[in-house]
Amino acid sequence: MSPSSPPPAGLPTRAVTLGAPPGLGRRMRAHRSFMLGAALTLMLLAAAVLSLGWSPASAYDMDLEAKLLPPGAAHWLGTDAFGRDVASLLVAGARSSILVGVVAVGIGLGAGVLLGLVAAACRGWVEEAIMRMADFGFAFPALLSAIMLTAVFGAGMVNSIIAIGIFNIPTFARITRASARSVWARDYVLAARACGHGRTHITLHHVLPNILAVLVVQATIQFALAILAEAALSYLGLGTQPPQASWGRMLSEAQTLMFQAPLLAVWPGLAIALSVLGLNLLGDGLRDLLDPRLARQR
Repeated sequence: MSPSSPPPAGLPTRAVTLGAPPGLGRRMRAHRSFMLGAALTLMLLAAAVLSLGWSPASAYDMDLEAKLLPPGAAHWLGTDAFGRDVASLLVAGARSSILVGVVAVGIGLGAGVLLGLVAAACRGWVEEAIMRMADFGFAFPALLSAIMLTAVFGAGMVNSIIAIGIFNIPTFARITRASARSVWARDYVLAARACGHGRTHITLHHVLPNILAVLVVQATIQFALAILAEAALSYLGLGTQPPQASWGRMLSEAQTLMFQAPLLAVWPGLAIALSVLGLNLLGDGLRDLLDPRLARQR
């Protein structure tokens, strides 16, 4: 039967059309966890950007006559024990959290990805040495590293960033090495090697582009952990120092006023919880969107 001849009697005549897979934007809008995480993360970023040029009041001016005021028109979320505006402290604290998170994750991402790619490309004793260094790094978590750095160089945001960044390096190194090794076993990499391309060319043009999705998702998760670590260090007095605002230090100052002004602990705790929740949901949504097979398995 020729393609132009009519179908035999009894066969359906309805045309079957193959629909194109939904685009990334459509899948984003349909992914509720991703949309909620993106909204919470955008709120965090908006608060940080807003604090650069505007805040409800000064986050650093103290007015002891107006201390421990309840929420009102003059002070939307009330004032703390020093008469500072709590809403202004929260938006300024968002700026500190983002700064620590971005720089610390950047340190871990840059050094960890480089080490992981080298380990996957070289194998042998080079890979073994890098992985044993990563195991050694896991023995010094961010909090312990910050305590050691503080004992030597003093407390401050810079030392917190360095401590959290060093803790992120072995995490990114292990994930990069595992993901890169799976790419090195692919047929197109074997073909590139057969064509005479070196390890550096294959790593930059074939391996790294194919593991970027994994790295983006992990960076989002590490960002949330960095915010938690910064808050914990500031709560202990080892992180961001006065007069810079910090959610962790707001919690530390509020713990002695739990019965007088319990809301002082609620606001920074809620800010930390929503920020970490948003980043985790964003990372989980990105994982599903960048690898739809994981979403189908749910």
